[in-house]
Amino acid sequence: MIVLKWKIPLFKMSWDIDEIKNINEVIRRGMYWAEGPEIVKFEKRISDIIDSKYVVVVNSGTSALHLALLSLNIGKGDEIIVPAFTFIATANSALFVNATPVFADIEKETLGLDPMHIEDLITERTKAIIPIHYAGIPCKIHEIKKIAKRHGLYLIEDAAEAFMAKSQSKYVGTIGHVGIFSFCQTKVITTGEGGAIVTHSKALQKKLRLLRSHGRSSKNYFFSYSADYTSFGYNFRMSPIQAALGLAQLKKAKKLIRRRREIAKIYREGLESINGVDIPMERRGDYAVYQMFSFLVKNKKIRNRLCKYLKNKGVMTKIYFEPVYKTAFYRSLGFKVSLPNTEYVSERILTIPLYPALKDDEVSYIIKHIVRFLKNTN
Repeated sequence: MIVLKWKIPLFKMSWDIDEIKNINEVIRRGMYWAEGPEIVKFEKRISDIIDSKYVVVVNSGTSALHLALLSLNIGKGDEIIVPAFTFIATANSALFVNATPVFADIEKETLGLDPMHIEDLITERTKAIIPIHYAGIPCKIHEIKKIAKRHGLYLIEDAAEAFMAKSQSKYVGTIGHVGIFSFCQTKVITTGEGGAIVTHSKALQKKLRLLRSHGRSSKNYFFSYSADYTSFGYNFRMSPIQAALGLAQLKKAKKLIRRRREIAKIYREGLESINGVDIPMERRGDYAVYQMFSFLVKNKKIRNRLCKYLKNKGVMTKIYFEPVYKTAFYRSLGFKVSLPNTEYVSERILTIPLYPALKDDEVSYIIKHIVRFLKNTN
């Protein structure tokens, strides 16, 4: 793999001696590397932080989505309303269980699912809605929850990018029937890879634990004398080494988020007055964690030229996201959709570096070059 050297990369992991200490403890005990006490501790700590009764950690946010749908008995013949402006796993999770993803448009304020468009897509086959909280900014989740409740639908929050974000004083991920988080390397806290499913239902928690580990009924998969396999299941377990990283990350999570918000504020103040720039914002009463920072420019041509310009200045950028239905895979499945807001945003959006270790002078460097380019571009 060729690794480009950037003056300022898109992301960096934040770590200190705590991560090293925690991992060393797991390694040196010489056992419990696949299951261990760190798993339970990590789940309990997440539960305490975000006020969720039950937490089940897994090996990725994608696995978390998969198990969330299975736990709710969603399957063949069911439809799931999802955004097309998302990472592809949100839509793929429907296919994992032989359900059908139905793409809904987004609104331009938070770049989350548009509640008004959701209503138009509900049919007798609709079983669930999966909104995302883009870039750690809460979507209009309470409006969406009312729609789900009115139509008797499951609400599954894809909060992969929004660990510890809040909407009206409630942590996102805990507002629906089930919520999921990702702890991939780009996220607010990271275990390298990893994820979690949260719920207030004890029955769902029990089912999720079985699904996570081959449907085996014992609490400890490797060190139980005997146990029965009581359901179908997968090997979606998180390792103790990953959980040890997560425990260290949780100690500094509030500090990391404060710094993310500081950087986002500097970006916003430096860019919002530029003609043609639009920035998605947290709404009054919400608390964004800014897993990344994105903004919109006038058109796709300017966006692509800005990407190239910043690359020449050593600044890494990325487009989050292209519409899922425009990928080669979804086109091969016959999905023919046109969502005006999704396409408008996708053609104009650009994500720039944001991570807690980003220095103020680096932020200023990025802003300076964006402003210089846009002020000299028609």
